Amino acid sequence: MRRDRLLWILLLVLFAALVVLVARHEEGEVAGLGLDQFARLVTLGSIGIVVGLSLLALLRGSRLAEQLQAAALWLVIALLLAVVYTYRVPLQQAGQRVLGELIPGYAVNVADARHVTVAVTRGADGQFTVRGAVNGAGLTLLVDTGASSVVLTHEAARAAGLSVSALTYDIVVETANGRARAASVLLDSIAVGGIVEHRVPGLVAAPGALGGSLLGMSFLSRLDSFVFRGDQLILRGPAAER
Repeated sequence: MRRDRLLWILLLVLFAALVVLVARHEEGEVAGLGLDQFARLVTLGSIGIVVGLSLLALLRGSRLAEQLQAAALWLVIALLLAVVYTYRVPLQQAGQRVLGELIPGYAVNVADARHVTVAVTRGADGQFTVRGAVNGAGLTLLVDTGASSVVLTHEAARAAGLSVSALTYDIVVETANGRARAASVLLDSIAVGGIVEHRVPGLVAAPGALGGSLLGMSFLSRLDSFVFRGDQLILRGPAAER
């Protein structure tokens, strides 16, 4: 019983070490050690624990087969942790691609040395909707190349921190429901995956005038390119921040 408890404690320690490695990989070090050094320390420590438990089982001479099985299991866990950490970047990218296929509108960052590239999968309704952020607020926007501007619903504008009560709806726009009035605004930021554009001109539709927010040309025209490729929309922003 005590041995099983020790094994669980060690497993939790190893899991915590993996979490630390992933969480701090951008900072380059953990507790004064480089990430590679810390990962090597965790791996060697795990192997050392396995060897120690095996030697202890041999010295005690009791339940040897069970002890060796537990030691082998720990060795596999230690090696698995080392592999997961070593290939954390491609694994993260693979996970994002899976999410992009399962969740239409989920912006997947695509490896590209020259651009910040994002891929979005077409929805079941045949349209491209994007899960992005306007002024830091998470919003869903319909990609509309026929819209000259980014257009937010009244509710989305409020969620993005705009003072909707102070807006003047003096611009006439054409919508799927006919003509409507909108107010001109300047959006601090719009982010789609890794692509971020600042100070983007936009419109806020009058209450009840628009069924959903639109990602129009005032954002799309700032990109290096955007192409529709089958069931995917590929957005390419600049490699360097503007």
